[in-house]
Amino acid sequence: MQNKTKETNYEQLDVLIVGAGISGLGMCYNLKKKRPHSSFAVIEGRKNIGGTWDLFKYPGIRSDSDMYTFAYSFKPWREREYIATAERIQHYLHELVQDEQLDHYIRFQQKVKSANWDSNTNRWLVTITRGDGEEYHIAAKFFACCSGYYNYEKGYLPDFEGYDDYEGDIAHPQHWPEDLDYSGKNVIVIGSGATAVTVVPSMAKKAAHVTMVQRSPSYIYSRPASDVMFRVLSRILPAGITNRIMRFKYTALQQLSFVLSKKFPDMVRKMVRNMNAKALTGAADVDVHFKPDYKPWDQRMALVPDADLFNVVRSGKATVVTDHIERFTKTGILLKSGQEIDADIIVPATGLDLQLWGNIDLRVDGHKVEGHKLTNYKGMMFSQLPNFVWVFGYSNSSWTLKAELTFDYVCRLLEHMEQHGYESVYPYRSPEIPRQNLVGLQSGYILRKLDILPSQGDEFPWCNKDLYVKDLFAIKHSKLADGVLRFDDNAPLAEFHKPNAPTSEEQVKVCSRTSAVKAGEKSAA
Repeated sequence: MQNKTKETNYEQLDVLIVGAGISGLGMCYNLKKKRPHSSFAVIEGRKNIGGTWDLFKYPGIRSDSDMYTFAYSFKPWREREYIATAERIQHYLHELVQDEQLDHYIRFQQKVKSANWDSNTNRWLVTITRGDGEEYHIAAKFFACCSGYYNYEKGYLPDFEGYDDYEGDIAHPQHWPEDLDYSGKNVIVIGSGATAVTVVPSMAKKAAHVTMVQRSPSYIYSRPASDVMFRVLSRILPAGITNRIMRFKYTALQQLSFVLSKKFPDMVRKMVRNMNAKALTGAADVDVHFKPDYKPWDQRMALVPDADLFNVVRSGKATVVTDHIERFTKTGILLKSGQEIDADIIVPATGLDLQLWGNIDLRVDGHKVEGHKLTNYKGMMFSQLPNFVWVFGYSNSSWTLKAELTFDYVCRLLEHMEQHGYESVYPYRSPEIPRQNLVGLQSGYILRKLDILPSQGDEFPWCNKDLYVKDLFAIKHSKLADGVLRFDDNAPLAEFHKPNAPTSEEQVKVCSRTSAVKAGEKSAA
């Protein structure tokens, strides 16, 4: 599968994959099945596969979308519960690795330090650091970044006044203490996103009381933890057919929810409010604690299985407080309203720290690649960035739906290049193309990093609307030679990647960006 060139001391590979999470393993599987003659490797910085599902250890961690669409289409989800715990997801991924012998391709406890596209050789020249600090080099024809979009080393933590004054335990969701015993303890969870609504009901099972402190409410909706249709179909149909039916059902539900939210936001807002009011039965003021000041799907909507969050609030085991934190105290927190809340443990579920392509020092012919100068192509490639793909899932549907379209596209693209003898490819963006934010969400972790993010255009293929049905035809069944992709033409690269090269990026709507940041500050946590 591999060979090494003594003259250059670079290991030669067709494809280098970064990350052994759900994206990296999916890419690995597809390359093995569709391009068995290609040489490739997966570089994974951790000791285990799984990415997100191996990193986070906080109580109750689970998928925030259904497993019929989050699982791979080629490996049906067979379990009754379709909102899966991290442990079950890890078991599912380990099964894939074992059954398909993907572990032969994975190099654990190694990190990509830098990657430079060399136009003379049409290769990515990559420096990799092993766990013992030793470095080695790979020359790869194609670079597939599957490392996710956030910093594994740390999450986002606001600059809380008096933070160091607190004398209790602080448990960061991204670095959860393995020996933390919260039985009979009073707990404060700061935040209102997917992590917070997962941690609160889980900790409430053993804690004396849990208080969820949020600056502003989020949209939260409940669904049963298991599906009646799946239970019936799985008894009479083969797993593959059952899986296709369930994937169709939940893909349609996801897309319908998103479209309705955008077309009829007031109707969807009312539906979610009524659902919350029914689940709470007067245990909390819905219009204070569960009524966001933004439209549905301006930020991700949080899913709770079997109304578990509402159940612990209704039982009195948990309380929701909507207020701003004035400061930390020795025993807890002081709110701007003057209310003090004491706690033995504080959990700052305050969000992710977004970063691009695993914080790799990415360069083209020695010039550093600056994300904000790039325009996204089909939700996977970038303007004037050769032989490179970033696997990035949907923000309004299951991550894997878009990831699988990317796996297939990369395999098709590699086949096309091989058949025509091409060495390089990149999407060419004209400077005149209008640009807008890459991700349509106004979530805090997005707004905090707008200045480093690539952008997108206002129409396909430079604009990705996060609609799976459209992408299925526009990506999976589209022509590769679309007039945008440039094969074996590196001429424009040097000019584009000069440090001070003039681009239309400077003309991105600064006013709207500034106002978006201000609007997002209210819901950053």
